[in-house]
Amino acid sequence: MDWKKYVREHLAPLSLGPERELEMIDEMAQHLEAVYEDALADGATEQEAHRRAAAHIRDWRLLESELIRSKRPVAHAWINRRLAAEARIDSRPGKGGAGMGSLGQDLRYGVRMLLKSKAFTAVAVLSLALGIGANTAIFSLIDAVLLKTLPVKKPNELVLFDWLSGPKLMARSINGTLSRDKATGLQTSTSFSYDAFNQFRDHAETLTDVFAFAEIEQLNVNVDGQAEIASGQFVSGGYYAGLGVLAVVGRTLTNDDDQAAGAPVAVISHRYWQRRFGMDPGVVGKTITVNSVPLTIVGVTPKGFEGTLQIGASPDFSTPMSMEPLMNPGGSSLRDPGSWWVQIMGRLRRGTTLAQTRASLEGTFQQFAIEENKLAQTAEPSPDHEQPDVPALRVSSGSQGLNEMRRDYAQPLTILIAVVGLVLLIACVNVANLLLARGASRQKEMAVRLALGAGRRRLIRQMLTESVLLAMLGGVLGVFFANWGKDLLLTLRPWGGGVLNLDLELDLRVLGFTAAISVLTGILFGAAPALRATRVDMTPALKDSARGVIGGSRFGLSKALVIVQVALSLVLLAGAGLFVRTLSNLNNVDVGFNATNVLLFRVSPALSGYKTKQIAQLYEQMLERIEAVPGVLRATISRHPLLSGSAAINNVYIDGRPAPSAKDYTYIQRVRSNFFETMEIPLLMGRGLREQDDERAPRVAVINQAMARKAFPNEDPIGKRFGLGGAQHSGEIEIVGVARDAKYTSVRSETPPTVYFPYKQQQSSLGQMNFEVRTAGDPTALIAAIRGAVSEVDKNVPLFDVKTQRRQAEQSLAQERLFATLSSFFGALALLLVSLGLYGVMSYAVARRTNEIGIRMALGATGPRVTRMVMRETMLLVVIGVLIGLGAALASTRMIKEMLFGLAPTDPVTISFAALLMIAVAALAGYLPARRASKVDPMVALRYE
Repeated sequence: MDWKKYVREHLAPLSLGPERELEMIDEMAQHLEAVYEDALADGATEQEAHRRAAAHIRDWRLLESELIRSKRPVAHAWINRRLAAEARIDSRPGKGGAGMGSLGQDLRYGVRMLLKSKAFTAVAVLSLALGIGANTAIFSLIDAVLLKTLPVKKPNELVLFDWLSGPKLMARSINGTLSRDKATGLQTSTSFSYDAFNQFRDHAETLTDVFAFAEIEQLNVNVDGQAEIASGQFVSGGYYAGLGVLAVVGRTLTNDDDQAAGAPVAVISHRYWQRRFGMDPGVVGKTITVNSVPLTIVGVTPKGFEGTLQIGASPDFSTPMSMEPLMNPGGSSLRDPGSWWVQIMGRLRRGTTLAQTRASLEGTFQQFAIEENKLAQTAEPSPDHEQPDVPALRVSSGSQGLNEMRRDYAQPLTILIAVVGLVLLIACVNVANLLLARGASRQKEMAVRLALGAGRRRLIRQMLTESVLLAMLGGVLGVFFANWGKDLLLTLRPWGGGVLNLDLELDLRVLGFTAAISVLTGILFGAAPALRATRVDMTPALKDSARGVIGGSRFGLSKALVIVQVALSLVLLAGAGLFVRTLSNLNNVDVGFNATNVLLFRVSPALSGYKTKQIAQLYEQMLERIEAVPGVLRATISRHPLLSGSAAINNVYIDGRPAPSAKDYTYIQRVRSNFFETMEIPLLMGRGLREQDDERAPRVAVINQAMARKAFPNEDPIGKRFGLGGAQHSGEIEIVGVARDAKYTSVRSETPPTVYFPYKQQQSSLGQMNFEVRTAGDPTALIAAIRGAVSEVDKNVPLFDVKTQRRQAEQSLAQERLFATLSSFFGALALLLVSLGLYGVMSYAVARRTNEIGIRMALGATGPRVTRMVMRETMLLVVIGVLIGLGAALASTRMIKEMLFGLAPTDPVTISFAALLMIAVAALAGYLPARRASKVDPMVALRYE
């Protein structure tokens, strides 16, 4: 049935205007079709369904005629009868009414209305897509870092052990994290000795499995004659069985493998299998050389399982704990009671708790720790002879593996999600304003539908359906933005510059989050416009004239939303300004050396089987070859690259001075004699290090200014003596020079007291070193030549962590750069949304007041006076929003106090600049409609309808 034709024939006697007639035909035809379909769903015949629908036409014609002719509102009783009739129709059971048929009708009509206003739809969808996409990208990172559990069997049954201790630790050395517990202020770590793991395994009555693992930072892997650096871990024989992880190819490690007499075997990760072996199933049984030890690959772990180490750490190899002495000859920690280096996890028995597990094992652990400490003291007595603190055992959930770094990421991720949440809220306010303006243009439509008997609740639902449709379209487009944004987050390496092996997949959890936030967003920005648009005075609304359709009070909500937008945007701008100035302050810090044209890389000859003195000879040969490369000015080595975050610390005992406290650390750096010349660190007193300062020469050192100020205030430090490891060594080392302060671990930190030793005087503990190569031009252009020079000495010693010193400095500020970049982008986006919202509101206000403006100008008002009138209204909104935003900014920026550098969170310059920028941009957005108002022709305006 062609209902439009049917309606057109019956409306012809009313002699409506062309535009008005089209609106009525479209609205009535849709309603008649719905009545017709509902009747069919109730079991009526086609003739009966047609009769029911056609019966509405007579009443509608009478109503329309009355509304057009009458100078007063139609009797409320008559209208209420029509609303009641509509309510009865909508409440019928079956396909129509509030059921799925009605929802389908709302969706179809919503799609038609959105397609009818393509410009409005495009602007609204794009605004929402940016906000939803940003939230989805950040949530994917939060999900991977903070929320996801290990992809293993029943991860919630896993437990992780750690301990709390006072300042005097029982462990002589700790390989792993050592941090301060925020709740107690005590030191805490997840590292235990290997024998402590055996004690746990033998006495764990509340656990079905106990297993251990320990990270290996670098492995020199030689596959088919090609050497490379890989990561790995030692695991106990029950590691994979305890986790419930099965191999996708071959098998995993077992207790039989973790025996002193066991064959040297390894399991590789799926990621390494794919990258290095092209997912060749024949990799099982293949023998490779790892740290000069032949290992046979017995299996491949499943995709997605990256181990139980810190977030982002993905070991390429797993080998039994029993292999540790072979992999670390001369430095084994397997049976060293003073070396705490393994992490321990377990699986709870059914019905047991974390508290029960701690109670059953804490006494055993403490007693064993005391006995172990006695053995360690026998082997290597402590210089201060103080009794160490007995650690307390803690047991926590192991569902996410090691989680210390997850806690470190919590604050920056929380700030990021708050920022993108504000952006989405601003986008919602902007779209709500657009909907309010659009709702004003739909007053006739709403009045007709109400007059025809539609209930207000039904109309609100229809408009909310359109809002949710907008939000869902924004969500779909936002997924594409998020897919690009999540990859950008990992490219920026926001967490200290390190590589995070994370798969930020837009899986069902993330897509579910996107769908939920889209629906909530649609309801959030659609509710107020829907309520406003359906509160209609039908008599004036149904007239052809647009004047008087909506009163000033209706426009007040739009102004309130603009104020909210301005306030929220100012908070973002203030935060962005603080982050940008923090990054600027850090970039302007004098690091104390010249970072330009310096190439860094590391080698670890010990992984290839080199011994102590052989390593020193190897380094000198490499340096000689590198310095012969055209374009290389100087080359040197150091134990730790500057600004890398890594460092060595120790207690320094100065001859004739009291012993330092346990927390009184000095930073240690082992370098080649030309280190200061290569890094261009000036010597201020005495001499530098020399080639002759080797193991046969008296021990010497150069200290920095911070060390001189701390240890020798108002004294000449040249010739003073000190030592490491105890008061008995206090006279072993002579200070021969003082170098200018240079940043060691990071740009943020104050330059610590530092001692520089000649690396040749400590060859007994020589291992991995960092090379610094200063070049005449771009150092990256010489990477291939330098690799070739090193390969000429020994092709089995690979280079890794190749980067420029400038890049190293940038990586040390990666988090600051990320926050400065993202906050600036989102601040600019918020400013754009505010400008568009303010422009739209004021343009609509000017359009509504055209008649008034014409009268004013006809009575003598000049263009500048009209401009000032409109600008005064605009700036009133902006100033109110800025004042509210200033209070919110001053309160919220305190949350980022720890992330700032060189300025306070309430920095007046930054916040004032943000406020002025907001006012300037808002003034420009308001000036355009004000200027248009001043150009109104009074004669045209007086005829304006």
